Amino acid sequence: MIYISLLLSLCFTFKTCISTTVIVCHDCERNVNEFQPTWESLDSRKLPQWYDDAKFGIFLHWGVYSVPGFGSEWFWNRLANNAPAYVQYFKSNYPPNFTYQDFARDFTAEFYEPGEWAELFKQSGARYVVLTSKHHEGYTLWPSEFSFSWNSKDVGPHKDLLGDLANAIRSKTNLKFGVYHSLYEWFNPMYQADRAASFSKNNFITRKILPEMIELVEKYKPEVIWSDGDWEAPDTYWQSTQFLAWLYNESPVKDTVVVNDRWGKNCSCRHGDFYNCKDHYDPGTLQKHKWESATTVYKESWGHVKNTKLQDYRTPWELISLIVRTVSCGGNVLLNVGPTKEGTIDPIFQERLLQIGEWLSVNGEAIYETRPWTHQNDSIGDTWYTHKPGVIYATTLKWPDNNVLKLGHVNKSLFETGQVVITLLGYPRKLKWVFENHTLSINFPERNLVSNDWAWSVKITNGK
Repeated sequence: MIYISLLLSLCFTFKTCISTTVIVCHDCERNVNEFQPTWESLDSRKLPQWYDDAKFGIFLHWGVYSVPGFGSEWFWNRLANNAPAYVQYFKSNYPPNFTYQDFARDFTAEFYEPGEWAELFKQSGARYVVLTSKHHEGYTLWPSEFSFSWNSKDVGPHKDLLGDLANAIRSKTNLKFGVYHSLYEWFNPMYQADRAASFSKNNFITRKILPEMIELVEKYKPEVIWSDGDWEAPDTYWQSTQFLAWLYNESPVKDTVVVNDRWGKNCSCRHGDFYNCKDHYDPGTLQKHKWESATTVYKESWGHVKNTKLQDYRTPWELISLIVRTVSCGGNVLLNVGPTKEGTIDPIFQERLLQIGEWLSVNGEAIYETRPWTHQNDSIGDTWYTHKPGVIYATTLKWPDNNVLKLGHVNKSLFETGQVVITLLGYPRKLKWVFENHTLSINFPERNLVSNDWAWSVKITNGK
């Protein structure tokens, strides 16, 4: 097989593809380590271990939609489709000749301090960060050659917002840096023309999207590519398998990058290093394939919204409970916050992230680098399991009645060595326990002796 990167490099160099046909050379010696541009081949790739170990990441939706800060990041689309609330808001607050593109000049990011963001994410306990490099509006947060005059260098803050955050994350933390990238753009004329032709034409993907993604990977080396905006067209239109074959075989992040499952109509929950399946995905049971729950602190939107109320935000317990349940079922949590147009992160978002970080500083041992156990949640109470070799962790989402945690899924045979030690993470003494009537009863200390809040992780050592 002649390397697919040859075709893609032509796209990148000349800003267009002269052909989308993959040339097969039957006389060429095949590299046995090469991934072919087929889902069968790509799906055989082993998930890089760092992602399965990480468990928790931060998602950032930030763009021109942060300027109106109303409704959601779909503001332009809703306005163009005459959604009443958006039309009324727009007419009431902006002059008659004002357009959505005019918002870009007010996307100023004057208080943007990527080093402070990086420190906040580190303190949150996250292990990776995913920034919206480009949402469906088409505006890029880097000076893309393929988004002339509609990017953060040419209009708005006049900065490489993406590059500055990538540099801060890598220089100040050990977190992995990744990007969200939308395949489609609502009002790009090339995309609209391709769609009108039922995607029999491919000008948009070959002249814009493929070279744009290659530019993004080669310049910023993201270790997560969180694809979106795929659902209107098949993966053959998006040339997803060709791009991923290049990404896995020859890109600068070929050994460490992970991608999600949004690469074309009917790809969701079927193809990718990890599955998102749908927004706020929370199956509650163990999944066969690595997955991720992408969700938000603010319940109603991914982008920044100005007119919020306290009850619109998820509580620390809700967020920590999601992490516990998700990790027990084999998933990661990607938790979204929406920065302001000025480049700040609202105090309510900061507080939630720091509260999660506080909890993980005590209980992270039961989360990071763990794997799902034989059982996910216990038959008694709201307790969820993870494990490492020789260790079982049982995290309860409710302080036990009478300070006694009862577990129904821990088999007595695990204790036959007589060397079992049970502790409570964050508490210095061993816990007393007894096994009777097929139930393990663990004596907790008095509640006021434990500073940890929201959920509590028991460590059972020498369990299998």
